Amino acid sequence: MNESSAVPEQRSSSRLLIAVLVVAVVAALAGLVWSYSLASRLTNAEAQVASAQAQNQKLAAALNETNARLRVTSETLGHSLGLTQQQLEQRAQDLLRRQQAQAQHFESEHSADQQQIGAVSTDVSGVKTDVGGVKTDLSTTKTQLAAAEAQLQSMKGDLGIQSGLIATNASELDILKHLGDRNYYPFTLDKHHKMAVATVALELKKADPRHNRFTVVVYSDDRQILKKDRSLDEPIQFYTGKNHLLYELVVNSIPNKNTIQGYIATPKNAPVPVTPSPGQ
Repeated sequence: MNESSAVPEQRSSSRLLIAVLVVAVVAALAGLVWSYSLASRLTNAEAQVASAQAQNQKLAAALNETNARLRVTSETLGHSLGLTQQQLEQRAQDLLRRQQAQAQHFESEHSADQQQIGAVSTDVSGVKTDVGGVKTDLSTTKTQLAAAEAQLQSMKGDLGIQSGLIATNASELDILKHLGDRNYYPFTLDKHHKMAVATVALELKKADPRHNRFTVVVYSDDRQILKKDRSLDEPIQFYTGKNHLLYELVVNSIPNKNTIQGYIATPKNAPVPVTPSPGQ
């Protein structure tokens, strides 16, 4: 091998050695940095542990001082009451048991109150059910009343004025009374017997049960109004009173030739009779 080829090999070896040395130096520096950081963390941890120990010692000292004061207080209280430490502890246990018993008693009363509240709620539910039943019955009654009202007749009276609803029997008359549109005064009138009905008087002159016809006299405001040969269920109309109010007389039954039955309907603002009419 000649000298010219040896020189490059020496240079290559030197470069490799330098690279290895550089890596070693960097690794050493990194190790020093890591060691310094670890030492700092360890120092901080030791300081925190020392601080915690100091706090624990302070807390332990304070606890010991508190226990000592409690013992002194207990002994002082025991001496003032003439009780020993054991007796004080017994008193404390008794007090604790009484408190527990009172708590159980309170829970029992609370449970009983809840049961009573539940019973009241049940009663209220029952009342609501009853009210619901009453509402249902009332609704049914209203429906029946509306159906019965629809069956009532309405026609013109003998004066040519449109009449209200006409009741052809006692049940329909009760319906009209419930409607409350007018005042109703039922009567049973015998032949040749003058009778006060509402604020007027009536007298039967003739009754024909076979043909359902009748003749009646109405006495009103010192006048005699003859209603001759009228029909069953026909609204017989006449005016009366200072306010000239329209009254209606309806005969809905002719049991025999001496008797008729019916009613007089008056406006709601009509005077009330001093002597109640028959059937009132």
